[in-house]
Amino acid sequence: MKINESVENYLETIFLLSKKLPVVRSVDIAEELNFKKSSISVAMKNLRENGYITVTDSGFIYLTDSGREIAEMIYERHDLFSSWLEKLGVDAKTAAEDACRIEHVISKKSFEAIKNHVMK
Repeated sequence: MKINESVENYLETIFLLSKKLPVVRSVDIAEELNFKKSSISVAMKNLRENGYITVTDSGFIYLTDSGREIAEMIYERHDLFSSWLEKLGVDAKTAAEDACRIEHVISKKSFEAIKNHVMK
């Protein structure tokens, strides 16, 4: 199943927030992405229905194994492209913005080839 960019962004955001907060709530995601809480609510419902997150009765959001796998893949791409572009002389802000676009469109095969080349 093809995952769209929006789903990838939400999962990556939950992943990153979970690294710095004791628990992740919809309001945290809304603040991080500068989205309305109502938009986040709809997105979280879709993520939950597709098995990417679980939500406790208290409203705490956790990635499932499949959600974490996607989030870690996207974060790895973002991290590699962002740092690589900075090493090439691109300023940090532009590198992060470009990495965010690249991470969603590159194929797994091309990413692995680039990663193997960069990591040499």
